[in-house]
Amino acid sequence: MEAMISQIFILSCRGDHLIYKNFRGEAGNEVVNIFYQKVTTLPENQAPVIMNHEGLHFIHVRQSGLYFVATARTNVSPFTIIEFLNRFASLIKDYCGTLNEKLVRLNFALIYELLDEMLDYGYIQTTSTDILKNFIQTEVVDTKPSSLFDLSNIGLFGADTQQSKVAPSAAASRPVFSSRSEQGSKNEVFLDVIERLTVVIGSNGTVMKVDVQGEIRMKCFLPSGSELRIGLNEEFSIGKSELRGYGTAVRVDECSFHEVVKLDDFDSNRILKLHPPQGELTIMHYQLSDDLPSVLPFRLFPTVEKDLNSKLMVHLKLRCDLPPKSQALNVRVHLPVPKNTISLSQELSSPDQTAELQQSTKSIQWVISRFPGGSQLSALFKLEVHSLSTSPTLEVGPVSMSFELPMHTCSGLRIRFLRLSSLQTGLPHRWVRYATHSDSYVIRV
Repeated sequence: MEAMISQIFILSCRGDHLIYKNFRGEAGNEVVNIFYQKVTTLPENQAPVIMNHEGLHFIHVRQSGLYFVATARTNVSPFTIIEFLNRFASLIKDYCGTLNEKLVRLNFALIYELLDEMLDYGYIQTTSTDILKNFIQTEVVDTKPSSLFDLSNIGLFGADTQQSKVAPSAAASRPVFSSRSEQGSKNEVFLDVIERLTVVIGSNGTVMKVDVQGEIRMKCFLPSGSELRIGLNEEFSIGKSELRGYGTAVRVDECSFHEVVKLDDFDSNRILKLHPPQGELTIMHYQLSDDLPSVLPFRLFPTVEKDLNSKLMVHLKLRCDLPPKSQALNVRVHLPVPKNTISLSQELSSPDQTAELQQSTKSIQWVISRFPGGSQLSALFKLEVHSLSTSPTLEVGPVSMSFELPMHTCSGLRIRFLRLSSLQTGLPHRWVRYATHSDSYVIRV
């Protein structure tokens, strides 16, 4: 079934109309407000991807705080439309360098030109960066030029992160085509290995669930026709039955690749070959459950008791089990407390920590900006609780954590080499970075 789109529009998180394009005249622009009312009145902000209103289908994705929405009257394939919207967002990022409300406002002419080339009367024509670059004439309007000395708001292009003070990041966030005169002048490729970690630890310290969702993302500034060879760990294996090499095995349960990746040398040498298009794409997804090759990054040792003054004493010891040369950034420990809690006093083991009682959620937020590997921090919280119950410890927890682990992967996946085979002169700049983020890290008290 060929997808036939009636309208495309982009909204800010506040509902501001940023981009609106009507291809078929099957509905008016009042549907924009109807969509925003629907998407913001759903319970717990759990918006479905597809909604309906009087025979009109709304299909949307949300990226960087922006709503990308397509409407259709006919029964279109929702997966095709979702893939198109994600690709549309990636193209804006390719041309503008990053994706946010301000850049969309500044580059509205470029975005309308992209839509005119990508769609004809609602039918999808192309989403290829290599094809579109031959037709797009509008220059990119940037907020300010990229600078290696101004990295305050720039991180890995594949994830939101606190890792900002690394020189490659500014270059990775610039447009693929900053101007027509500069096309092809920058010869660089960036590779980010990003993992998201989900963990549940029982009150007795037993690990109940571990899950790693990983991806290898690339942003390519290389000229068309370049062949890229990416070497993974020689011991990399897929599934529990396959073992390779003599070193420590790097195993994943499942693995999938982008269609541009050639796997001729993958089985024998663990090499990925591809002719990457200019722009950003995810070349590999992988997943691992229950059997990590390394220890978990954090262990928490909680103690909850009631003192003689009827105060609730919560003592937390948090240990970082990363290697000594590694560190965790932006560590946040969230601890629910009894609903009748009135006030909090605290004793923290170091001055670079902060903690506060959030009355709106009745929880303690303990923040550690940098946590070196192999170290341990502690916090003692004294809670004054109005009419303390007979079992106050049952009202404490579970603890949830969020953090970032720069230059670390829980799966052990590493990029062995990144090589370019082409006829061009000059060596390209190649950057490889790693990051692990907590998706859900829960510890029962």
